[in-house]
Amino acid sequence: MIISLDNIHKSFGSLDVLRGINLDVSKGESAVVMGGSGSGKSVLIKHIVGLIKADQGTIRVLDKQVEELGEDEMDELRLSIGYLFQSGALFDSMTVFENLMFFLDRHAELTSSEAKDRIVETLEWVSLPEKVGHYPAELSGGQKKRIALARAVILEPKIILYDEPTTGLDPVSVRMVSDLIVRLQEDRGITSVAITHDLLCAEIIADQVHFLHHGEILATGPLNEISQHDHPAIATFFGSETIQQN
Repeated sequence: MIISLDNIHKSFGSLDVLRGINLDVSKGESAVVMGGSGSGKSVLIKHIVGLIKADQGTIRVLDKQVEELGEDEMDELRLSIGYLFQSGALFDSMTVFENLMFFLDRHAELTSSEAKDRIVETLEWVSLPEKVGHYPAELSGGQKKRIALARAVILEPKIILYDEPTTGLDPVSVRMVSDLIVRLQEDRGITSVAITHDLLCAEIIADQVHFLHHGEILATGPLNEISQHDHPAIATFFGSETIQQN
């Protein structure tokens, strides 16, 4: 398994957020974590990249036990993991080119010419080469997400974690971003874990869905099976207006 979480517990004070999470993701798989607000989805994926430390349990990523890694080893592992934040998290004061170059300058051993070529190639891949000199404020919501995705893949990671990759986007942009996620899996063999409320996104990208409720995974399987599950929390989630609106 590329990613393996075994009996993960996490509490913040008296609040138990994760309660015995077991989750395995194989190489090249697209796993989607779904569940209501406050179910622990964001906390779960932050454990994978070592942004949060578990109170109990073990996490293995790319054959490394995360909780045993030192700071330098953890930094090295993170270079193999792309992260698409819900907000996109682009630097507003930098152009698209500068946002992408920022990571290449610090983490890639490339000549200036090679770095520029990779930026051009990556922007072409997300179909936005003409936005290279634009600032984030000059981009639409869908364009910002695609540029943020370009930044997430610029270092050629083996894993990408997606935090609500299509939230706030119109259906056309949702499909465009989701199709790019699928292309990453098919063309580059990238393993992914995404958390989303967006049913259209999940339909497009998910190989396996893990439904999280009150810090526990209630069910795992293909989306069409999970959406028909008879557990009250799952039935309510898939029948809710929240899903239909996103």
